[in-house]
Amino acid sequence: MDENAFFPITNWSEDDKPREKLMLKGKSALSDAELIAILIGSGSRSESAVDLSRRILKSVENNLNALGKLSIAQLMNFKGIGEAKAISIIAALELGRRRRSEDAVELIKITSSKMIFEIMQPIIGELPHEEFWIIYLNNSNKILSKLQLSKGGITGTLVDVRIVFKNALEIGATALILCHNHPSGTLVPSDADKQITKKLKTAGDSLEVKVLDHLIVTEFGYFSFVDEGIF
Repeated sequence: MDENAFFPITNWSEDDKPREKLMLKGKSALSDAELIAILIGSGSRSESAVDLSRRILKSVENNLNALGKLSIAQLMNFKGIGEAKAISIIAALELGRRRRSEDAVELIKITSSKMIFEIMQPIIGELPHEEFWIIYLNNSNKILSKLQLSKGGITGTLVDVRIVFKNALEIGATALILCHNHPSGTLVPSDADKQITKKLKTAGDSLEVKVLDHLIVTEFGYFSFVDEGIF
């Protein structure tokens, strides 16, 4: 028998069937390809769902974050992936991204810049445009609220100091953290980044609302003004 011949999932042993494997061994026992195979349900006459999933993952170097950036049209370029299957993949990965964001928000107390990065990376780390966010804290450094202050093009965004502190006073925040992304991936603060940080810090001092840090977030890392000693 040709070892390369297509062998339908229905003929696999129980251990090899993704759905049955999940039921018998739990979700952590499945590979990324097997989980995606469950989403798409079936492959084609010449390729199993798992093999198709492996091929899709290989195209993005087995990086789920990269897979989550593919559009419906890009996924449909793979033989065996129609619109419905492409939508299923995108929806599942978006749910995963949102779960990461919600899990991060449940952090009881902010104690480091890394914790802020873990909260904000799923929200702004992979965006193609720049956004400026404020994280409002109480006197125990617990998160009261997160606010998208502005949304701009890839070249920059606008920050309204009055809105920043109006919201702080309305919700009773005693401290805040500034956060914005650099779509270019650079972790070097611009002169404008430094200027707005100084402007907000000065305003906060006069209103007794401390600006604790300013983070620049990218897909893979972050820059903390405090950690780098330029705050």
